[in-house]
Amino acid sequence: MQLRELAASIRRGDRVALAKGITLAENEPVSAAKLLAGVGTPGRAFVVGITGPPGTGKSSLVDRLIEAYRRTGLKVGVIAVDPTSPITGGALLGDRIRMAGHTGDRGVFIRSMASRGWSGGLSRATSQAIRLMDAAGYDLILLETVGIGQSDIEVVGVSHAVLVVLMPGLGDDIQVSKAGLMEIGDVYVVNKSDLEGADLMVISLLSLFRGSERSPPVLKVSALSGEGVDKLHDAIERIRATFATGEPGLRLKSIRGMIVETARGAAMERLATVSENRAGALARQVLAGKMTVEAAASKLAG
Repeated sequence: MQLRELAASIRRGDRVALAKGITLAENEPVSAAKLLAGVGTPGRAFVVGITGPPGTGKSSLVDRLIEAYRRTGLKVGVIAVDPTSPITGGALLGDRIRMAGHTGDRGVFIRSMASRGWSGGLSRATSQAIRLMDAAGYDLILLETVGIGQSDIEVVGVSHAVLVVLMPGLGDDIQVSKAGLMEIGDVYVVNKSDLEGADLMVISLLSLFRGSERSPPVLKVSALSGEGVDKLHDAIERIRATFATGEPGLRLKSIRGMIVETARGAAMERLATVSENRAGALARQVLAGKMTVEAAASKLAG
């Protein structure tokens, strides 16, 4: 299938074409750039980033949100970024397994993506996948990050709203309070609310924002039982209502983030294709004392 035909099929909502387009974005950046040029400007779909430390139940929460939004008739796309398998290079843990109940629903498209060493909890092709799902007509895109904790903050750049998912028993008086996670959330979710310490964690979170300019919602939720999911849905909808008015701020933020992520990907791609001979030659100059490591790295990056 030619790229022009593939782009047209994606715009028509063809699921097979969408899957092919995302695979192209992951593996063939040059061809993917041409494909993306043919699918139009991003900005229709509302993107919700879901981040937080590992083990907090992000995938189960995504599953509940899919249910909630499908009841309202919205088409939902999911991008679940997983650690990379050292053997296959693919996603180590397929989050689709935990969302298997939606596989027969034509209004839901779920894609696991390997992080492939990409920092910040995302994948190099994340922003491209968002744009392709947007072009395919998905109203809401749920972006679940790999869950790496304190450095898992790149999601804010490409999302219109960010959910930070925590759970009781994280310890260290909310270990993420000293991390970027406490600065990026639009909604904070204390999942597994049936566990001891959930109320205390909510109080601790609220105290972190007391006196600051920010006062994001802090909600208790149990993804297992569904308790509190309706309130979480309402909190997301309040943000989406602003997006739906056409106010450009959220859209510009997301597009700016996509530009930055795409530029980073291109830079890493160029660096990865630098010949070993050039790196070896620079190493010999460093060893001979003719150049510093920093200077060699600058030449390699340039």
